[in-house]
Amino acid sequence: MDDTAPKDKSSVMKGARDIAKEAKRQAIKKVNKVVDRASDEYSSSRTYQRFQDEDDDYYSQPDGNYTGDHADDEEGSSDATEGHDEEDEIYEGEYQGIPSDAKARDEPMALGQLLADGLKDRRELEIERQADEEELAQQYELIIQECGHGRFQWQLFFTLGLALMSDGVEVFVVGFVLPSAETDMCVPDSSSGWLGSIVYLGMMVGAFFWGGMADKVGRRQCLLLCMSMNGFFAFLSSFMQGYGFFLFCRMIAGFGIGGAVPIVFSYFAEVLSREKRGEHLSWLCMFWMIGEIYASAMAWAIIPHYGWSFSMGSAYQFHSWRVFVVVCALPCVCAVVALTFMPESPRFYLEVWKHDEAWMILKQIHDTNMRARGQPEKVFTVNRIKIPKQSDDFVEMQTESGNLFSKVIFRIKTELHGIWLTFLKCFDYPVKDSTVKLAIVWLTLSFGYYGLSVWFPDVIKHLQANEYASKVQRHNNERIEDFTFNFTLENQIHTNSLFISNRFISMKFKSVTFINSTFQSCFFEDVTSVGSFFRNCTFIEAVFYNTDIDDSKLINTDVINSTFYHNKTGCQMTFEDDYSAYWVYFVNFLGTLAVLPGNIVSALLMDKIGRLSMLGFSMILSGISCFFLWFGTSESMMLGMLCLYNGLSISAWNSLDVVTVELYPTDRRGTGFGFCNALCKLAAVMGNLIFGSLVGISKAIPILLASSVLIGGGLVGLRLPDTRIKPFA
Repeated sequence: MDDTAPKDKSSVMKGARDIAKEAKRQAIKKVNKVVDRASDEYSSSRTYQRFQDEDDDYYSQPDGNYTGDHADDEEGSSDATEGHDEEDEIYEGEYQGIPSDAKARDEPMALGQLLADGLKDRRELEIERQADEEELAQQYELIIQECGHGRFQWQLFFTLGLALMSDGVEVFVVGFVLPSAETDMCVPDSSSGWLGSIVYLGMMVGAFFWGGMADKVGRRQCLLLCMSMNGFFAFLSSFMQGYGFFLFCRMIAGFGIGGAVPIVFSYFAEVLSREKRGEHLSWLCMFWMIGEIYASAMAWAIIPHYGWSFSMGSAYQFHSWRVFVVVCALPCVCAVVALTFMPESPRFYLEVWKHDEAWMILKQIHDTNMRARGQPEKVFTVNRIKIPKQSDDFVEMQTESGNLFSKVIFRIKTELHGIWLTFLKCFDYPVKDSTVKLAIVWLTLSFGYYGLSVWFPDVIKHLQANEYASKVQRHNNERIEDFTFNFTLENQIHTNSLFISNRFISMKFKSVTFINSTFQSCFFEDVTSVGSFFRNCTFIEAVFYNTDIDDSKLINTDVINSTFYHNKTGCQMTFEDDYSAYWVYFVNFLGTLAVLPGNIVSALLMDKIGRLSMLGFSMILSGISCFFLWFGTSESMMLGMLCLYNGLSISAWNSLDVVTVELYPTDRRGTGFGFCNALCKLAAVMGNLIFGSLVGISKAIPILLASSVLIGGGLVGLRLPDTRIKPFA
């Protein structure tokens, strides 16, 4: 008997394997049949009966209102529950996730479930999971259609719009604040430009990190965290007096706001039906441009007003540009407050098996919209939702022992490892080719857009500088004695001049240069010099009282028997002396206004002509429009070219956002979008450096470079898969 027992056991195990294999084949056939039937019925029927007639892999919300055979035959449902194998996973959870008779049924199923899954080939399990995901996508589309489009979507629209507006503000705050902050903090030329680069670096890392975290812990929670971080450190940066601390705060603020774009679009897309998605995501894009308009208008209204400032002694100065930084943090604060009243994405909850929570949010969406329509009596009829198979990924467990620090480090390592694994899935079938093409399109569009956005204003400033220099007044070999200067000297060059016993009182030197000149027995009191220098000059028995004339402005100059009293310390900010300050803000403001018509047109036509056509042809037309820059010989013509380029390129941005969010499935949507947005910020830094270095050198190189990059990216964009008719996985 002892000899036959092992043989019987082996024969039983062999029989079990055969039965499991046959069950697996039958299950795959059944799932494929359901998916095919779902695809055929999708366009003609919006009933959920076909999902309720199947017995495998569904979440049901029992409330005593089942429809069809399940409502009439309680005993049949119980028998099916008792006798189902590992392929028939009907989760009959009670309200708020409490399963009925769960303990009595889970234990006998656990061993069989584990054995059957262990016998399955991992590739076949993945095929089954993909089939489940496709069926869930079909059903989720029908559920969202039943929920309708109404008050809930509009509430979320404006809430997420504030978050997206904050990202647009953050991008342009850098450019507007950069000259003022570096002047106020006496930053040398060798360190200038770090502010723009460090903020984009923070946004690049933040986009990748927060996008990945949104796929793991949720859209709403991550968006709350990243927006709170941005708002706090942006507000704190306005009070930083040292350039190093200011850079650090702006970098952390950039790291926070970097997650806004990938999370906002993923979040909003998951509560929109297919026929509404393209149009309303395009309307949402408008908030980014509203943020740019807001930043331009506030910079134009606040920064040049030097009087909007206060000081606490000589150590603490709060100038108008700091007021501008505080004002620009307000949209972020409003977004955080509004987000606290919004729920998590139900599609994300379904992905992480929180089916009770997902059902409750879907019911909330339905009831909110129905009440707004005046139909509060309409009942949410969904009670069964498809449950995809979970992959058996290996998870390293942390022991209970260990201090708090080690647990925190372990948690951080685990989360980062999870983000990395999700990122690698973006290069798996079936999204591998799409990820590569998207990366090319994001890089090319960002490089051309941000590069030309820097080049346009700098070219206008260069044209202004040339015009200003052409009007310079030159004075040679003059002799002035016993005269009082109490007015502003501007845009002048004095060569080989002699000043004897003159008084310079309460006056300004603005872009004035003295060359080989002599000042003998002169008195300087309350003098401010902006862009003015003394080259190879000589001061004899001169007195300086409360002036900003120091060694940086005395170049190769001899100072003999002269005294300095109460010299002004720090860098003097006088925005009224910057002849181009108002004009630069005004140029950005007009360039942003030119985007609004393109935004409206792209939103209305997104679902009619298709995302890919709009993306490809918009980039190609933007590249062609660059050639008109050859004719930009004046400020007004360059401004016209800027408006034309911005109006054409905005359609490409809107369609690219829609295509990106629709191409990736739910489990990697935030990660994929975050990766693409990180590439966007990298290309922005490259564009700023390359195009900025070409200002005043040559028109041909920037024009040809931008045109070739945009046209090439547009051709690649036309090769992306069409997502207009694709179910939202």
